[in-house]
Amino acid sequence: MTRRAIPAVHRFTADPEVAAFQRVLGRAAVRTVVQSVLGSARARPLPVAEFGALRRDVLAALDRAATHGLLPVINGTGVLLHTNLGRAPLAASALDAVRQLGAGYTNLEYDLAAGERGSRDDRVGAQLRELTGAEAALVVNNCAAAVLLVLDTFARSKEVVVSRGQLIEIGGAFRLPDVLRKSGATLVEVGTTNRTYGRDYRDAWTPNTALFMRTHPSNYRIEGFAADVDAPALAAIAKELGVLSFEDLGSGALVDLTRFGLPHEPTVAQVVEAGIDLVSVSGDKLLGGPQCGIIAGKASLVARVAANPIARALRVDKLTLSALSATLALYLEPGRLTDIPFFAMLALRPEALLRRAEAICARVSRGAAARAPRVKPRHMSSTTGGGTLPLAAIPSAGIALDPVDGDADALAARLRDGRPPVIARVDADEVFIDLRTVPESEDDTLVAALRRAAAAH
Repeated sequence: MTRRAIPAVHRFTADPEVAAFQRVLGRAAVRTVVQSVLGSARARPLPVAEFGALRRDVLAALDRAATHGLLPVINGTGVLLHTNLGRAPLAASALDAVRQLGAGYTNLEYDLAAGERGSRDDRVGAQLRELTGAEAALVVNNCAAAVLLVLDTFARSKEVVVSRGQLIEIGGAFRLPDVLRKSGATLVEVGTTNRTYGRDYRDAWTPNTALFMRTHPSNYRIEGFAADVDAPALAAIAKELGVLSFEDLGSGALVDLTRFGLPHEPTVAQVVEAGIDLVSVSGDKLLGGPQCGIIAGKASLVARVAANPIARALRVDKLTLSALSATLALYLEPGRLTDIPFFAMLALRPEALLRRAEAICARVSRGAAARAPRVKPRHMSSTTGGGTLPLAAIPSAGIALDPVDGDADALAARLRDGRPPVIARVDADEVFIDLRTVPESEDDTLVAALRRAAAAH
């Protein structure tokens, strides 16, 4: 085909498969992609590809462009709370609540009994009070916002005392000292990286001290020659000196995780019982709900936080509240904890996962080409992720793929290029798919994805 014979843009945009991308990308973006592909075709040496080949190039380019929007993926990494993949999957009842309450009007800020304006902050209050033992609770859009709001409410132009061993940085270069500065508080560091004592807090106290703060270590741990001031001790010192105690617990555990074979993680109820005045946690980590931040503690203090004008900028919508409420309801019903996907994944037995892996490998290997990757079941380890329990390895099982050309990165890229994308782990010359984070309902889809990746070699 000559360059003059290259089809016009409208011939491609009129194609039903091409036009279908307008729902995702918009008409102008689709047209731009088509023009780009045709421009590249004109720049190549003659002869120019026929319409069918150009159409395939256009569809491939549109498919790549569509990946910039949100897509469902298969998480084969074995990281249960993968921050890059959206952290905790929601329970079916939470999704049902979102669909039901998001489809129409709700009593979000309406008091049905009084027939007048109400408070959205009351919607999950009773559930959180029962689960945490706190007098009151407030929900904002994430835990970083919760920390910022507490600091801005109580410590603007005042001092906040924090152990040096807890001045954390987590994913996305989020640093606690930066949040303190943005809130207008003055950071006072005490102790050393590995050892902090109660006397360090007492020695740091001044009349301008507003808060003694503890921070969850998130994705690291200090072990060995170490000392820390626990929540009860810090709460007692704060009360003695007339300042507030605040703990950013972060991970959001509401139940004892040792029942699932994990190390003990302090729960919100335990921190509240220890006497800490205010505690903040994430909703989409160990709690297993939607992204949000929860502030729980003494009623008078939570009321002051809620009255802060910044709270309006950080509030959550009806969809988050409905998903959170439905998730919390599962904690309150005996026997329904594993309806929350995070706990369902924790409860899976490695032997059962290995049997699934064996069945999947048999299906993928059946009729596979000689140059297809070799697949085999393999024992492996999962992690909780999300900045929680970084030292906890969870025995698991899944699939190991051995590319015959030794290019594991290329094989992982082919898996990501599929629809849905499969996100795997690469280690040395092998690609691993941990089945703990792949629901059994996705096994057929996974088999098809593995076959496509092999055929694309």
